[in-house]
Amino acid sequence: MVLFLTELIKDWPCTVNGGKLRTVVTGITEDSSRVKKGYVFVARKGHENDGARYIEKAIEQGAKAIVIDRTDVIEIPGDIVVITVSDCTLFMSHASARLAGNPAERMKVIAVTGTNGKTTVTHFIGQLLKGYGNRVAVIGTTGIFFDGIKIDYDCPKMTTLPAEYLHPLLKKCNDENITHIVLEASSLGLSSNRLDHCEIDIGILLNIGTDHYEEHGGKSAYINAKKRLIRMAKTIIVNKDDEQCVQMVEKATVPLIYFGTDPSADVRVPELQMNPSIPGHYNRMNALAAISALLVLGYSLVDIVHHCSKLQLPEGRLQQLERDGVRVYVDYAHTPDALKAVLQTLSNSCYGKLITVFGCGGQRDKGKRAEMGELAVFYSSSVIVTSDNPRNEDPIAIISDIMEGFGGACSAIEAELDRKYAIRKAILCAAPGDIVLIAGKGHEKTQHTADGLFPFSDYEEAERALFEKTFLDIKEINIE
Repeated sequence: MVLFLTELIKDWPCTVNGGKLRTVVTGITEDSSRVKKGYVFVARKGHENDGARYIEKAIEQGAKAIVIDRTDVIEIPGDIVVITVSDCTLFMSHASARLAGNPAERMKVIAVTGTNGKTTVTHFIGQLLKGYGNRVAVIGTTGIFFDGIKIDYDCPKMTTLPAEYLHPLLKKCNDENITHIVLEASSLGLSSNRLDHCEIDIGILLNIGTDHYEEHGGKSAYINAKKRLIRMAKTIIVNKDDEQCVQMVEKATVPLIYFGTDPSADVRVPELQMNPSIPGHYNRMNALAAISALLVLGYSLVDIVHHCSKLQLPEGRLQQLERDGVRVYVDYAHTPDALKAVLQTLSNSCYGKLITVFGCGGQRDKGKRAEMGELAVFYSSSVIVTSDNPRNEDPIAIISDIMEGFGGACSAIEAELDRKYAIRKAILCAAPGDIVLIAGKGHEKTQHTADGLFPFSDYEEAERALFEKTFLDIKEINIE
């Protein structure tokens, strides 16, 4: 879609100086390395970087207009249009949507938020809709899927995409006759206006946990970020069993649909027949959330429940490997609530030992570390604490924080800094009937350390360890 700069800023409160307003806009970005001829460069000031530092580079690469939200920036040449706005992130979402032709208006958009379960619920909704013959895109933590097939799309690996990537993607979906968009709405995505100007038909509130408090500056700011979805969606689906979610919608002015086990919930399915490979009460709740979305869209409850027996968990969510009687589960659980739910589920089906391997990410909520350590030792026969994604934080210090939750020395607990060897150690010591849980990274294919990003997959490491275990067991038998 070709737009003149005048059309892009029409009806948007701003001050304009310099340049030619009849300039054709070919794109918009806040990343100077993506600027091409005819682009608008948004010089946003972030937490760690200031876009104003890259204005000269953006102009050199062909930017015809600069968007700023303050006056203390470098002097900009007179032939460049300078647009001053009150909020760069809001303008970015507005301009990205308009440049793409507001594609969200032509599809049904379902946005899911919650501390835990967003990925599973979005994939469940996508699978149910596909079962009815709809063309569906699922966008979130594990990537972008068209009709259940992962596609390549040039964008950051973020739960909720920035507006400059999201709206062109939505246009691509619309061009390919996709009728339904199901996306994850993270607290950071909501608070930074990434989903503004994306028309949302259904919003889903799953739960509220303690993760991300530090990133937002406290519990109140975190909850307020989540509450933005209530004002953006036409209908809100709420977990009736989560008291915090119920409180969040007390003053909502849009239609509310409640799901859960509470007798007063609108959507309750006591006899829900799930795929036997999907265990756990929390996954039944995830399915109820997905069922609720289909009900709002007008589908019959009887038909929806029938389709639930075919649901499949997404990658890295209780992803199972089994060999010679040893079951290994790889799961993304990286919050106290998620880890507790997975441990409870596995401990109920474990006839031998439950061996847990986990760590905590660096530069994230430190308050959860000891709590997760306490949960791990409570439900597990033995625990190996290891590195997760330490980022720029000392991994030894993170492990120390986790082990405070054990309340003293314990023979069933050990620390192994190298995640690869921690996984190997857990699997090699497992016997038939035992379960090994590898928690925290799930689908991720990299390990983020102070030295950078390195290839690493929990699932692949578990596969290798299981193969090695089989080889060693055969060798022992032959020797005997």
